[in-house]
Amino acid sequence: MRKILLTYVCLFTGAFLQGMSMSLFLFPNSIPSGGAAGIALLFNHWFGLSLGFSLWLANATFLLFALNYFGYTWTFRTVLSVATTSATVSYFTMQIPLNPHFLLFDMAAGSLFFGVGVGLLIRVGASSGGMVIPALMIAFHKNWSPGKVMMGINLFIFLLTSLVIDYKIVIYAIICQFMSTNIIDFIYHIKIRRISFMSLGWRRR
Repeated sequence: MRKILLTYVCLFTGAFLQGMSMSLFLFPNSIPSGGAAGIALLFNHWFGLSLGFSLWLANATFLLFALNYFGYTWTFRTVLSVATTSATVSYFTMQIPLNPHFLLFDMAAGSLFFGVGVGLLIRVGASSGGMVIPALMIAFHKNWSPGKVMMGINLFIFLLTSLVIDYKIVIYAIICQFMSTNIIDFIYHIKIRRISFMSLGWRRR
């Protein structure tokens, strides 16, 4: 029971930190937080689909793969984390004026909180949705670091989105991804004896 409680405390904390980083630091500077947002932009540009529907379509597709690959528990936790992150973003965007401040500070703070948040989610057997799902599938299969795989996938997508958005935004996004994915790997690999259940060993529970 204690492990279950700790798992969901970490899950909600990670999802909250991710939502806070996106709404307070990244989105005010128009910096996409990951590859799913980039895919939504590309679908909007190529097929005329709305951004909201494109984002939903990408996440729904990846969740179906996740259900088959990781099982119901992992998928449920991921859906819960995505809902918490969305609620956090909605709350901050409604309550606080989201104006860009100092770009370098926003990039550093956004990357830090985003990396810690997503790292916590991965440690407790969940994800933030989007491109994290295929990244974790590849990382588990190849025994690679999740952050490095995420960086590779998102880098490819961001380079594609440079065809439809300002290249400066793409550069900012790549820098933020580099910082946040290194933090994700740090959180994932850090040794915590009492929380040994937090690893990729949760596959198909």
